[in-house]
Amino acid sequence: MVFLFAINPVSGGKAKTDWETGINNYFTNSSHDAELLYLDGKTDEDRLRQKLNQLKPDRVVAVGGDGTIKFVAEQLLGTTIPLGVLPAGSANGMARELGIPPNIEGGLNVLINGVLKPTDVIAVNGDICLHLADIGLNAQLVKHYQQYNLRGKLGYLRGVVNVLQKRRLLRVEINLGDECISRAAFMIVLANARMYGTGAVINPDGDPFDGQFEVVIFRRLSFWEILKLFWRYQPFDPKKIEILPATSITIATHRKAYFQIDGEYIGRITELKAEIRPGVLTLIVPE
Repeated sequence: MVFLFAINPVSGGKAKTDWETGINNYFTNSSHDAELLYLDGKTDEDRLRQKLNQLKPDRVVAVGGDGTIKFVAEQLLGTTIPLGVLPAGSANGMARELGIPPNIEGGLNVLINGVLKPTDVIAVNGDICLHLADIGLNAQLVKHYQQYNLRGKLGYLRGVVNVLQKRRLLRVEINLGDECISRAAFMIVLANARMYGTGAVINPDGDPFDGQFEVVIFRRLSFWEILKLFWRYQPFDPKKIEILPATSITIATHRKAYFQIDGEYIGRITELKAEIRPGVLTLIVPE
């Protein structure tokens, strides 16, 4: 088989030679071939499409964080080419969700010995989400994190402090198709999975293969409810954190809200429309 590795050299602050050396060493005595393509953040879409047409790989692998995975997945939708993941980002939420080992050799073993699994994506405001999208508090944190190019745990903590000082409730109308509800919330998450890359489990029953997503509404900021995100799961108090299953949804906000998809800040919005697209992406996952 021919593997095409799309590598984001700045993901997680890691040097690209770490991945180049590890991949090349792994494939030196292999019956499979590996081709490397480094992303530059400028002409990636054209270059990746050109490479796909020229090389016609059997597998494509995203080497980076959730944003890199999302970008590569966008190019593979509508094709039969499976997508593999090497977790080279800062948080690696999707890789963690799928159980991909964090080390190069372990991740490469999954690419060779793993299984192919049709995976859902959420179509949201003309874009796609593989993992988690949200409006409100976390999206504001993502914006702050990217705007000031913060890195590491200290940078994350600085971002949290800044965002919490400016937190504001969103007043929203949520249309679930057969039900319309009004809520005041600090954050609303569209969850195709269970957890953020930090390990915070916001959607304990989430499954990217089940044909639906969950709407997680943070109605109040409670220390004990937040603690549950990082500790052994106990049911949330629905008056504080409410979880609703959905296959499609429309959310309207009374004022502009910060919005992010898969760890990439998109902008401020007043309306969000989303629907599940079942099994449209094939992922390589551990057996």
